[in-house]
Amino acid sequence: MNIHLDIIMIDFIVEPFRYDFMLRALLVSGMVGIICPILGSYVVIRGMGFMGDAMAHAVLPGIVIALILGISPFLGSIPMAIFVAVSVGYLIRRKTVTEDTAVGVMFAGLFSLGLVFISLAGGLAVSVEDILLGQILGVSRFDMLISFALTIVVLIILSAFHKQLVFSGFDPVGSVVAGLNVGALNYIFLILLGISIVVTLDVVGVVLVVGLLVTPAAAAQMVVRRFTRSMLLAVSFGLSSAVIGLYMSYYFDLPSGPVMTLITFIIFLFCAFYARVFTQAQPSHLM
Repeated sequence: MNIHLDIIMIDFIVEPFRYDFMLRALLVSGMVGIICPILGSYVVIRGMGFMGDAMAHAVLPGIVIALILGISPFLGSIPMAIFVAVSVGYLIRRKTVTEDTAVGVMFAGLFSLGLVFISLAGGLAVSVEDILLGQILGVSRFDMLISFALTIVVLIILSAFHKQLVFSGFDPVGSVVAGLNVGALNYIFLILLGISIVVTLDVVGVVLVVGLLVTPAAAAQMVVRRFTRSMLLAVSFGLSSAVIGLYMSYYFDLPSGPVMTLITFIIFLFCAFYARVFTQAQPSHLM
């Protein structure tokens, strides 16, 4: 009887990944489940949750142009993400407008431009729903390799600037006094954020990026006080959400991106309950 149950469990676990498209989806989702919570941890301490959502919408014109040209969306969204990051960073640094205003302007203007491009193009290779909600099960081998390369690059740069980014995130004024080039750090961070969002778009689409980017990190920081430990916990939340979301998508015929995002939300609610009942939640410490 136990052997029979073991066989059933093994079949349940292995079954989805007998298909190549599910294996590719698992690998890309795993990368997103790692990189988004890590970068999201910096986003949360900087109070830039809206920035992630806005940048995801602002890269829409690049995605549409790439689809019109018949090339990978990565080749259009990466330059657009870098352009948006540099533009927002420039507006903030020049103090032309406030940070929220700069983000809001880029969000509304470029997202609207992308929608106009969609209307003018017609007959795109993918549907608007795929762009907005993700198309993880349609990820190609090329997309998977690009996602892997971008994830490695982002992780290497984050590890090199980890202490500076944490310091400037918790204490912007103190970091300036300490001699850090906060302006350059902000540019680096925004570009890395834009690249990570591009990697995430295939998984959850334009609309739900902020769910994987911010929610696991916010949940972890409610229950773990030390920043590095909360980052590791956030990664475990992100990976769990990605894997469970794929299984639910396969067995219950549900859209994978929204399911993953919903799971992160449920985890957040549990962490909020735990923090309220069992701990006195305090701000994260630096290390």
